[in-house]
Amino acid sequence: MDASTTARRLGRAAALAVAVALAVTACTSGGGGSADNAAKSEPPGPGANDLNPKPLDQVKDGGEVRFPLYQWITQWNPLQVDGYYGSAVSIMRNLEPSLFNTDAAGSFLPDPDYLVDAKVTSISPQVVTYRLNPKAKWSDGKPLGYLDFKADWQAAGGKDPAYNVSDPSGYEQISAVEQGADPTEVKVTFAEPYADWQNLFRPLIPAAGISTPDDFNKGWVEKIPITAGALKVGTADKTAQTLTLVPDPAWWGTRAKVDKVTFRVMSQSATTQAYLNNEIDYAAAGTATAYGQLKDAKDTVIRSASPWDEVHISFGGSGALSDRKVRQALGKALDRSALIKIANNGVPVEFKPLGNHIFMPNQAGYQDTSGDWARFDLAAAKKLLDEAGWKEAGGGQPRTKDGRPLELHWVLNDSTPQAQIDLATAAVAMWQAAGAKVSLDKVPANDFFTKYVNPGKFEIASWRNTDSFPLSKSLTNFRLPVGDNSFSNPSRLGSQEIDELLKKAAGTVDPAEAAKLYNQADAKIWELGHTVELYQRPEVVATRKGLANYGAFGLAGEDYSKLGWEK
Repeated sequence: MDASTTARRLGRAAALAVAVALAVTACTSGGGGSADNAAKSEPPGPGANDLNPKPLDQVKDGGEVRFPLYQWITQWNPLQVDGYYGSAVSIMRNLEPSLFNTDAAGSFLPDPDYLVDAKVTSISPQVVTYRLNPKAKWSDGKPLGYLDFKADWQAAGGKDPAYNVSDPSGYEQISAVEQGADPTEVKVTFAEPYADWQNLFRPLIPAAGISTPDDFNKGWVEKIPITAGALKVGTADKTAQTLTLVPDPAWWGTRAKVDKVTFRVMSQSATTQAYLNNEIDYAAAGTATAYGQLKDAKDTVIRSASPWDEVHISFGGSGALSDRKVRQALGKALDRSALIKIANNGVPVEFKPLGNHIFMPNQAGYQDTSGDWARFDLAAAKKLLDEAGWKEAGGGQPRTKDGRPLELHWVLNDSTPQAQIDLATAAVAMWQAAGAKVSLDKVPANDFFTKYVNPGKFEIASWRNTDSFPLSKSLTNFRLPVGDNSFSNPSRLGSQEIDELLKKAAGTVDPAEAAKLYNQADAKIWELGHTVELYQRPEVVATRKGLANYGAFGLAGEDYSKLGWEK
């Protein structure tokens, strides 16, 4: 995940329509004022991506590929709560064994470098038998084996609260991990059926690195002690904010094509100029400013796809927002179509409203389950605030209850692109029209998640959820906390009913029946006032001409070992 908000403080607003018009006009720095001259295409459909695919014999040996990184990665254990976000997980899936990869349609494909095969060998109880590639070994020389699977299950399964896990989904359903017929065979038995078993052990983390809670929580901070991939860490320079990956000579599979993959930390807004200065080979082009500057850049190809990637506004669960009616009112006070238009200004792919927290529109089973909760209705929003005891103050002042004004804070990443600043500005004006005063408070980009979002220290915040796939991953985003562990649900809002529906769906093997359960859960998430979904964010990127096997991935996973430059 990378944050997608910052904003400036609003003065007193006049009528809502005027406020929104001003916000749209404020897009001058985002691609030419309120006039949107970018011709819009439909978002890429299911199973589509845009990678400039090339067989390896058409890719040069050697060279360097340079990427931006939006924040320095401190926690490298993807099973640990602070290590589970987009860039960190993508990199770790290239440094550690990712037993299955995904294609553009989101289908799982076993990786033969790690697996001979893996399949369900018993239904009641469900047993999955993995046959490992006998050549696969860790960088400490030990072969991959059942003890690694067992350690991951025991750490990530959520039974020991000393392990601060990001997502126990699937692992908590496991009842046993054993060696099979020989050391290359692993048998995993589930106490309850789990449909998305192929998403487990992605990546597999070595037992030697997580043998104790201290190792699990702290042993991967600022370091990656053990790897097992085509690439390994070359340098990790925190002072220079630069990370390099290089081919691992101990790798048993096909050698990676590049000599070096370099990641440099920079703000999202700085990537456009870095790309134009030929400092990086890839940059996001999904905002008007970026697209306007990158679309005609020399030796550049614009690529697009529809990934699991959404932009939303999240509410915290404390203070005034502990009242569900207040959260519901804030949702109904938002004119999503106006907000989406602001974000979409100057971008060539249509941003479609998102009516589901679990499915993307290009996934089978998608339904708009938002009902009335995402429908702009200022009168209904005011009525909900009345019912919650927040009285009109008049004169453009915030409502009050028990002598307290309805004043809230939206925590913002200070490197947010201009289009999202304009969106936040408009949202604040809409809330002011309903009687809620919202201040927009910038915080440093590196602190946004670690000090504010992850610990739940926010009332309102917006960020992107990426790669929350397959469907069972949704449980961690909305499940009730257990003690201090909020999983990936930093607002800490949830219900037993939502948990039960999501768990039942995850154990339902029939995709159509599972989809019904997920959509039932999603309707409850909307009613809860947990999150206002805005839109699926199309992946629009600029890549250097000649960059092979990289670009806009859609639902597919990244494979740095195939990365390189065309011959």
